Amino acid sequence: MAENGTTALDNPDDYRAAIGAMTLNLIVTAGGDFNARLTWLNLRHLHVLHARESVPRIAFLSLSPARTFVSFPTKANAILTYGGIGLHVGDFVFHSRGERAHQRTNGAGQWGLISLPLEQLTIFGNALTGHGIVAPPEGRVLRPSPSVARRLLGHHSKICRLVETKPQLIANPEVARAIEQELIHALVVCLTAGDTSDNPKMKRHYSDIMVRFEEVLNAKGALHLGLPALCSAVGVPERTLRACCTDFLGMSPSRYHLLRRLNLAHSALQRADPETTSVAEIARNHHFRELGRFALTYRTVFGELPSTTLRRSPIETV
Repeated sequence: MAENGTTALDNPDDYRAAIGAMTLNLIVTAGGDFNARLTWLNLRHLHVLHARESVPRIAFLSLSPARTFVSFPTKANAILTYGGIGLHVGDFVFHSRGERAHQRTNGAGQWGLISLPLEQLTIFGNALTGHGIVAPPEGRVLRPSPSVARRLLGHHSKICRLVETKPQLIANPEVARAIEQELIHALVVCLTAGDTSDNPKMKRHYSDIMVRFEEVLNAKGALHLGLPALCSAVGVPERTLRACCTDFLGMSPSRYHLLRRLNLAHSALQRADPETTSVAEIARNHHFRELGRFALTYRTVFGELPSTTLRRSPIETV
């Protein structure tokens, strides 16, 4: 039976948890209140997701090695950047098996995701094209012809509209089967239609560095590290780490590290009991020594003072 739904979320932690197709580390970079809407459909083999987000953010994706994933922007004039490559509507990312990669938006964004079990993609590829399709060793950006891109985007959009407006139709097994077959056929055509890559050797090298960078930040938690310490832990010169972060994240490593700690503090404030916890305590726990500077920077990113976040009750944030 098809599983489907659509939900609105105003908490980045809830949003991360709701995207069950992957592990997602989400860093809000600016813009005030976070709001998102997720629409999903899980069929027998095919999983479909559409996400709408109100503010710019950086996401570090960790994909399951058991499935093949294709991601893509769905809104014109809203650039989605993958691994330092700017994507537009009609571009598709064919992810490698178990890939870990950065994806970012510079404003309100919309993006889609389609996934299949690895063996099913091979089966469908053989049936439709005469040869199997396997996940690439490194993520690839595909830019098929406009007609091929429109077909896949059109099927994806139609499915998401059905989930949002007529979910009872998808409960019909015949309708669900037809939807799955149509989208898989469009996906296979897209994956075999052509691709492009921007300096792939350098991108792979940068991608490996950025994965190590995320591993260092994750291991250190909320601890504040200066740039020399970050570079030493990652094992690269300062110039290299700066170049990687500018390309992949659109900012310096120090700025990203600061935003990551601010987002951790934001989550802690949303979960805390205002009767027993203070802003100063949470700021200290995340290694912000100057409370006034912390409050000012926090308000710039999240559109409110940390004390306002803390005062909001758990019931109001759901």
